[in-house]
Amino acid sequence: MKTLITGGAGFIGSHLSELLLQQGHEVTALDNLSTGRYENIAHLDGHAGFQFVNGSILEASLVDKLVERAQVVFHLAAAVGVELIIKRPLESLTTNIKGSEIVLDMAHRYRRKVLVASTSEIYGKNTNGPLKEDEDRILGSPLKSRWSYSTAKAIDEILAYIYYKEKGVPTVIVRLFNTVGPRQTGAYGMVIPRFVGQAIAGKPLSVYGDGKQTRCFLHVKDVVAALAKLAEHAGAVGEAFNLGSQEEVAINELAQRIIELAGSNSQVVHVPYDEAYEEGFEDMQRRVPDTTKLQRLIGFKPTRKLDDIIRDVIETMRRAPQGVQR
Repeated sequence: MKTLITGGAGFIGSHLSELLLQQGHEVTALDNLSTGRYENIAHLDGHAGFQFVNGSILEASLVDKLVERAQVVFHLAAAVGVELIIKRPLESLTTNIKGSEIVLDMAHRYRRKVLVASTSEIYGKNTNGPLKEDEDRILGSPLKSRWSYSTAKAIDEILAYIYYKEKGVPTVIVRLFNTVGPRQTGAYGMVIPRFVGQAIAGKPLSVYGDGKQTRCFLHVKDVVAALAKLAEHAGAVGEAFNLGSQEEVAINELAQRIIELAGSNSQVVHVPYDEAYEEGFEDMQRRVPDTTKLQRLIGFKPTRKLDDIIRDVIETMRRAPQGVQR
């Protein structure tokens, strides 16, 4: 199978590239390296089935050529991370909405299957749980940039679903909850690599807010395995799926577990949201997925516990060259 991965040099995209190549597929990775890193896929360059293209999903002519050559498109390219969204909201909106529209338009032109990576941010401040795919979205004011990412990804989902319903494009929507593993950077607010980097350096672990908010973390290897299965399963077309772990942990407890597993003497400090992000910042107090739908279709089940994930990130960051944050 010939595949195209937008955002292919990113954290998740690079792991998906590896898996698809191992399965015998051909992979073209498109990335403009704005948040992705060439180092993530450098070891794949030279592989007979791999091609890296330095470019943007906003370049319609380029996307046209690449989608035409592919049989399946994994659309992962997006502006991600709370800090990036808040610092560059207009750029993020353009990338996430217009970029997806271009990809879907080309998929329609060439009748290609598209897997669209969405996000648990879709659910906003809905603290019900575990969250099912048809749960209501609860968002704050549109004047708070915090909610622009959720809104943009919701538009992506709507576009994907309409292209499926009206134009017959075979689309699959996957809502990724917190994904963690090697190559993820803490530069854009990703909490585990940020905590691990602080713990290894002996610095205080900065917990935003009161730390009572809870999250669930899934290893990137489990994520990409599920993405590959969904792309090949005819029953996934026209559907949306939650993809995440149900091992819930409060951020305060997460910080303490990282300190312990890293053998660090670091302490925990609490940073007000207004100081960490922006005045009036709002966060979700709980985010737990219901993955029943995914389990029934492809037999999804996480293979790694949270402590295993943390250890993997610690080992990876300790092996990284000094000053390089992965």
